[in-house]
Amino acid sequence: MSVEIAADPPGTGEPDGPGESEQLASAEVLATVVAAESVLSKRFGARIHLAEPEDLGGSERSIVLRVKVAASPFSLPRTLAVKRYVRPAGGATRDSWVREAVSYQLFTALAAEDRMCPELFAHDSGTNLLVMEDLGRAPTLAEKLHGDDARAAEGALLSWARSLGRLHASTAGREADFDALLRRLSPPKSKDPLTVDGPIAVEALPLLLDAEFGVATPATAWDAARRTLGLLDTARHRAFSPSDSCPDNNLITNRGVRFLDFEGGCVRNMMFDAAYLTVPFPSCWCAYALPPGMTDAMLAAWRAEVRVMWPDLDDDAVLGPRLLDAQLFWVWLTTWQFLTVPDLEQLGSGGSVPRPHQADVLVARWTGLAASARRARVAAVAEHAEAVVAGLTSRFGERSLPLYPAFD
Repeated sequence: MSVEIAADPPGTGEPDGPGESEQLASAEVLATVVAAESVLSKRFGARIHLAEPEDLGGSERSIVLRVKVAASPFSLPRTLAVKRYVRPAGGATRDSWVREAVSYQLFTALAAEDRMCPELFAHDSGTNLLVMEDLGRAPTLAEKLHGDDARAAEGALLSWARSLGRLHASTAGREADFDALLRRLSPPKSKDPLTVDGPIAVEALPLLLDAEFGVATPATAWDAARRTLGLLDTARHRAFSPSDSCPDNNLITNRGVRFLDFEGGCVRNMMFDAAYLTVPFPSCWCAYALPPGMTDAMLAAWRAEVRVMWPDLDDDAVLGPRLLDAQLFWVWLTTWQFLTVPDLEQLGSGGSVPRPHQADVLVARWTGLAASARRARVAAVAEHAEAVVAGLTSRFGERSLPLYPAFD
């Protein structure tokens, strides 16, 4: 064994204190490196030694490491990234591994210029393991937005928007390939995670808004929300979606933006991703406000890439209503999550960056929805959104979502 990690056998039950917690963590790291060596050796047909594991910060359900390739008869990169799901293989954790493995397989099969994520070198369903290209120490989009250089943050956002458009364009028409890869690994219960909570949120939110804030939902507004569920089934404008493209899941590299974390990766209507440009970052509770004009510039950058495959999106009459539907869907879904998830830390991703108050995020999202609906002349949605803003303000007081630090 090439990895020099001392770890006593883990104890039974819960850790007694910091010492045992550290031992358990070391044991998990050791197990991850051993599993990575095994799967690489099977993949290439010869023993490959890994060393010097570095924790890159995973999650409750996964360990993510950077490891050095200490010895290999093949021409492998000097370092690799390893991710192993450590929760039981059943249920949501298994589904997350399957989606991520299939997503990386899909992109690894594409030409290098169309690969918008790390290359996958090996995967193993028995240990829920992925061995991938190490993209180095490039900054994330979150780091740019929380830095002190407004020009660099603006450039990173535009690069990310263009890259998201390229990701969509390069995966157009590849749903059959994605589905075939899913079948090889046992498809998850739901291919698109939004199909699980989306319909529940749309049916439940009006009752919650009435109970929590005294806000009634007119039938016309509720019907508009129900119609957004059509985006989940439509056969038009479908492409690969990272599912959770929060700023900390995007690396700004010298080869362009690279997308990470495909635990919810799927093929679906890309308007759900396009709404990340207009909300912004709707699945993230770490999202701050953007300066005036930034959203329009990002949307134009994304549109320039997708119009190659979908010329109809050059028409505002086609794109506008679909974007509003996606925005409405996200605002309803995330408000339902806010009111029903006991631990808000479970909502979306945020990495280690500071987060605004959740009430600031909610008020900003409903205010943005009201403004978008007014511009689109959808009065029922606009009036309901304004009523929700009033209800939120009555509960939480006047709220204002601050700009990302780079723009403040």
